[in-house]
Amino acid sequence: MEHKRILLTVSYDGTAYCGWQHQENGPSIQDELEKALEKALGAFTRVTGASRTDAGVHALGQRAHFDTVSAIPPEKYPFVLNRFLPEDIRVTEGMRVADGFHARFQAAGKWYTYRIHNAPHASAILRHCTAHVPVPLQVESMRACGRALLGTHDFAAFAAAGGQAKTTVRTIDAFSVEQAGEEITLRVHGDGFLYNMVRIIAGTLIDVGHGKLDTGCMARAIESKNRLDLGVTAPACGLELTRVEYAFEREG
Repeated sequence: MEHKRILLTVSYDGTAYCGWQHQENGPSIQDELEKALEKALGAFTRVTGASRTDAGVHALGQRAHFDTVSAIPPEKYPFVLNRFLPEDIRVTEGMRVADGFHARFQAAGKWYTYRIHNAPHASAILRHCTAHVPVPLQVESMRACGRALLGTHDFAAFAAAGGQAKTTVRTIDAFSVEQAGEEITLRVHGDGFLYNMVRIIAGTLIDVGHGKLDTGCMARAIESKNRLDLGVTAPACGLELTRVEYAFEREG
């Protein structure tokens, strides 16, 4: 039987999970995918994810690979696995990749989205997918502050304790803050992100929008490499891993 490596695209509401990666203290997205694969393939199958999202963080385009000798066509895996997955996890795409491909180490870029519900009262409907901020935010100040992220920098100040990155240098090539009614949406694209980096960016921008921090704080933090120059870490519920990209997709 022919060995195959399959790449999945996975979306999930992370509210009920301890994060992507298997942990002893609660259910994870990885656990649920591996249970679904065992039911579909008849044997335990390890899944390797592109990004280790934290507890409560969501994904629209997480990517993960696994190896199999099954004859199931790669494009059929969404239909097969979704039968066995809980409603808050869905596989949306399956494709075959080279045997040496690695979902995490070969990621060429990632898009993250952070959503803020900026209204006096919290939303009963949006509470799991936005961070509620009751005080009006100055969006232009947030934009001005965030422009300092663009380019290649040492983002040591933007990493929470517990990260295992070998280097804190990253390249951010797109950043935006948009407002539509009561929703403020932050989007950022880069070649990689440090542990809690996007939530630290979002929390800092919220503090800038409040007037608690000035618009130069991110530029200073890049220079100083001091976490204390930045704001609080924003809640996990507002964060979405929107897309993980690979070089072969860009070339195609």
